[in-house]
Amino acid sequence: MSFQKKVALTALFAALATTGVVASAQTIRIANQGDALSMDPHSLNESLQLSVTSNVYEPLVGRNKDLSLAPALATAWKQTSPTVWRFELRKNVQFHDGTPFTADDVIFSFGRMKGEGSDMRATNSDVKTVRKIDDHTIEIETVAPQPILPDVITTSYIMSKKWCETNQAITPVDRRKGIENAASFRANGTGPYRLRERQPNVRTAFVRNGAYWGKIEGNATEVIFTPIGNDATRVAALLSGEIDVMEPVPVQDIERINSSPNARAITGPELRTIFLGMDQKRDELLYSNVKGKNPFKDKRVRQAFYQAIDIDGIKRTVMRGASNPSALMVGPGINGFLPDAKRLPYDVEAAKKLMAEAGYPNGFEVAMNCPNDRYVNDGRICQTVAANLARINVKINLQAETKGTYFPKVLRRDTSFYMLGWTPTTYDAHNALNALMICPEDKGGAGQFNLGAYCNPKLDELTKQIQVETDKTKRNAMIKEAFDIHSADIGHLPLHQQALAWGVKKNVKLVQLADNYMPFKWMSIEK
Repeated sequence: MSFQKKVALTALFAALATTGVVASAQTIRIANQGDALSMDPHSLNESLQLSVTSNVYEPLVGRNKDLSLAPALATAWKQTSPTVWRFELRKNVQFHDGTPFTADDVIFSFGRMKGEGSDMRATNSDVKTVRKIDDHTIEIETVAPQPILPDVITTSYIMSKKWCETNQAITPVDRRKGIENAASFRANGTGPYRLRERQPNVRTAFVRNGAYWGKIEGNATEVIFTPIGNDATRVAALLSGEIDVMEPVPVQDIERINSSPNARAITGPELRTIFLGMDQKRDELLYSNVKGKNPFKDKRVRQAFYQAIDIDGIKRTVMRGASNPSALMVGPGINGFLPDAKRLPYDVEAAKKLMAEAGYPNGFEVAMNCPNDRYVNDGRICQTVAANLARINVKINLQAETKGTYFPKVLRRDTSFYMLGWTPTTYDAHNALNALMICPEDKGGAGQFNLGAYCNPKLDELTKQIQVETDKTKRNAMIKEAFDIHSADIGHLPLHQQALAWGVKKNVKLVQLADNYMPFKWMSIEK
């Protein structure tokens, strides 16, 4: 280990010690390469943040260990008409401050999620109104028939109306504008764990909710979440016993962890697809030396970029085999995935020819925005893409940065070329079509994460039809047609599905989910 890494590790251990973390049968210490950017469950539709906050806040409908639907704050639901779902709410549930949970909190929360600053608008774009029948019954009316609404709202977490009003947190934290409020640093949910301490980018502490309405299978009374950005430091902390769980394990360290006496790597497929997007709306790119026009509006340029990327080389050298190259914006395990879909071939000469035909035989410069602490080997992937594109005379000005500054930038569309990852929370292709590929609406909602504003009216029409179609065969045929349109347009540049790899002490028992969520209630330290 280098001197610098030893110093970093020593500093980490000192920080853990000074915060009073003492290893015990009840404390589980988790490290991730990045932090949840806010405790506000509506401020960022990102898997890590939703995973962390899901231990404090809950939706009406949750997930079991096999990702099937499970009652959460709703005990039962049924579709009473094509556009109306009725939910029976769980009784005798309290928020962490003792306030009773009622229908008013549900109505308030859905209004908050659809409001200004919310990053959950796309998820709830189908919701027209939420009506109170009584204190423990509500109806959700959708703008059109929505046969999978319970799947759609599994990450729509419910907040206390009273608490938000008292703490001036009626509207969500807006990371794009740098707006914070009390909900970013404090929390008051109904979940199995309470937020005890929040030090952004340093340490977040959770304690078991003794008044929780449900069963907590694990034995953790305290969970300490610590971001450790440096891969080597994170691995060393696990192997030395200073942390109990870490995510992600660098692919090159999986064998090393598995051969250690006290830790193991738990691996499995992930539902997330990593892809690249391009600004296809502006008449001139914000960050390019091409003036007066936008090269990404030309399909030939988009296809040249696609065919210049050596995806098998990325799998081999960057991902060490732990990725599944993808032709689509969704992967295996998502309803509507097309196993026979093929990527365009890697062909540098064909890419050069396309660039010349488009009027760029000498290439051009463009900035590329990437996180370096969000996805597996994200920074290295972007460096490799930049090197690949240099072969067709495209100079990439790579801007790799922590997700704390990256996400606010790209989510306000302050980008020309970017990386993003997406896990459809419904495990259905409509989620990706509606969030990533449909023409963006001016005020958010559908297309909220179509950050480059790719647009094809025929795909939009199909996406809306897919939402309401109940015949599975017809629905899947429409999904295929929509994906075929998107692929023919080169709407985005799909890269791969990354593999899950968690590092876990051998005496820790937990459940690894394919959506990469980490429920504390299923974690235990065994003797």
